[in-house]
Amino acid sequence: MRFARQSIAVASMLVVLATGAAEAQRRKPPYYASIAAGEARMRSGPGKNYPTQWVYRRADLPIKVVDIYQDWRRVEDPDGTRGWLQVGLLSDRRTAFVGREVVELRASPQSGAAVVWRAAPGVVGRLSRCNGAWCFFDVRGRGGYVEQSRLWGVDPGETM
Repeated sequence: MRFARQSIAVASMLVVLATGAAEAQRRKPPYYASIAAGEARMRSGPGKNYPTQWVYRRADLPIKVVDIYQDWRRVEDPDGTRGWLQVGLLSDRRTAFVGREVVELRASPQSGAAVVWRAAPGVVGRLSRCNGAWCFFDVRGRGGYVEQSRLWGVDPGETM
């Protein structure tokens, strides 16, 4: 009996979490999100009957949602490639992508602050605080402040 109650509680929590994630993906585009799945197929149109254009094998990769059609989102990746992903493959977790140059992660949001880490081009990290000029960028537990203009996945001047 106790196991049955725990199973029902867990199932209820999963439904609430899934509903919350789906609700977060119903915002008006454009907005940033990230790939939640370990493998995500970008398709040429909004449906499984459309051919796969690209297979992403990188959870947390930031994407920009540019259009919505039912349970499909037209997205743009950091390279500018556009296609359609199912909404269930996306997360509202904010992440960013380091562009073509190494970025310095600093101890505080100032250009003269001490450099605590460096991130190579192509590195993906999670964003938390952004003040319009700097964001706190965390790469697997190693974080620091990066100028927003050096990251893909956050708009210039955006705060969060």
